[in-house]
Amino acid sequence: MDYKSSLIQDGNPMENLEKQLICPICLEMFTKPVVILPCQHNLCRKCASDIFQAANPYWTGRGSSVSMSGGRFRCPTCRHEVIMDRHGVYGLQRNLLVENIIDIYKQECSSRPLQKGSHPMCKEHEDEKINIYCLTCEVPTCSMCKVFGVHKACEVAPLQSVFQGQKTELNNCISMLVAGNDRVQTIITQLEDSCRVTKENSHQVKEELSQKFDTLYAILDEKKSELLQRITQEQEEKLSFIEALIQQYQEQLDKSTKLVETAIQSLDEPGGATFLLTAKQLIKSIVEASKGCQLGKTEQGFENMDFFTLNLEHIADALRAIDFGTG
Repeated sequence: MDYKSSLIQDGNPMENLEKQLICPICLEMFTKPVVILPCQHNLCRKCASDIFQAANPYWTGRGSSVSMSGGRFRCPTCRHEVIMDRHGVYGLQRNLLVENIIDIYKQECSSRPLQKGSHPMCKEHEDEKINIYCLTCEVPTCSMCKVFGVHKACEVAPLQSVFQGQKTELNNCISMLVAGNDRVQTIITQLEDSCRVTKENSHQVKEELSQKFDTLYAILDEKKSELLQRITQEQEEKLSFIEALIQQYQEQLDKSTKLVETAIQSLDEPGGATFLLTAKQLIKSIVEASKGCQLGKTEQGFENMDFFTLNLEHIADALRAIDFGTG
């Protein structure tokens, strides 16, 4: 805390010094002992204890026979998280410098005369100080207003007692608000963690789903290749059989063609003796060739491949019915 530079910049050093010595919780001058937080901000130890207890309602205080770790709370000035050990706020270091400055300030103030106009004056009775509080109207006023003025029928109380009561109430409200802010921050942190875990879990199940579908694709590809191979094998067997028949018939055709040519040449033979020498054997060969035409044939529907038919409707329905939670 740079008190020197703050005092130099302000025309009224005592007033500025007082501003530097205000606790952010009770809004009053620090009450000793004054503790310094790790973030270098200061608090009355009582105020620090109040917000610590509000943020850690189940923390066991000093003197407990149970050894446990400390809690945590946030600095009301900068929101820095303060993590305590098992001693709680009593484990925080006292700021002796601030305490000494408070003592010097109070001594200086006590030695100075009260400035005129430093106490609020009544608007109705300009020479009267505001020294009582109207409980009925809930406004501060002066004694003359109670005796002769608008508040003579009202219930009043000493200003100092109401002042301390409302200050205590405001301090409690601040503590509750600070504790509430800590709880909200805790919820925000939990929600951020939930968001991160949700993303991680989504990524994991997406990976698992992709792997399962990749496995399904691989099974389908494997089965497709197997069935295509069976069709190809059947095709090759049938084509081989047909090509063999074609070869046999082609050989028979070539042989018959040669016999026809030979028979035609024999018919052109003018000499009977010469013709008879070969005619009988030629006729026999033609008869045998005619019998040889009884070669193998393909059965009706031989080229049909309809038996390679799949009914995949039930499988397609099963694939369409794939969904989460269906086992």
